[in-house]
Amino acid sequence: PYERELLSQGGDFFGVPLGAGRVLGEGGAGALELAELVLEHLDGDSHPLYDPAKGVEASIEKIATSIYRAARVEYGAKAKKDLAYIKANGWDTLPVVISKTQYSFSDDPHELGAPSGHVLHVRELLPRTGAGFIVALTGDVMTMPGLPKKPTANAIDVNENGNITGLF
Repeated sequence: PYERELLSQGGDFFGVPLGAGRVLGEGGAGALELAELVLEHLDGDSHPLYDPAKGVEASIEKIATSIYRAARVEYGAKAKKDLAYIKANGWDTLPVVISKTQYSFSDDPHELGAPSGHVLHVRELLPRTGAGFIVALTGDVMTMPGLPKKPTANAIDVNENGNITGLF
């Protein structure tokens, strides 16, 4: 809902132009508008949001305050231990990916949309050295793929004739 509201207003979001991506329904052709906007933006004065050389904490802080509208970041006990491990191994300058609820800019799935002034709670930091980045897990986010509230598998059945129902 929040995304639709932004798109309907046109314009931009944090200085970035908005466009619809309709890849699911239209394939590659459905991404052209969005791709053109991205290319136009890249030709301008765009620059990386954060400098990984400043360290994992600075990277997380920049993402949290600039994108997720957080007031600050708090690290749980496990995240603090992970941070020490990351620094001890020289991985502190790897880029950061933040994993959080898809329902909110916060780490609270009940605080829907784009709240501001919240605290982003980092509970764990996972070095993914093969891929070359650090994953910051926030809130209660799980690392396995999520399921919809009513998984499609619940409707699949095999009847007495051996026919499968509920797939489509």
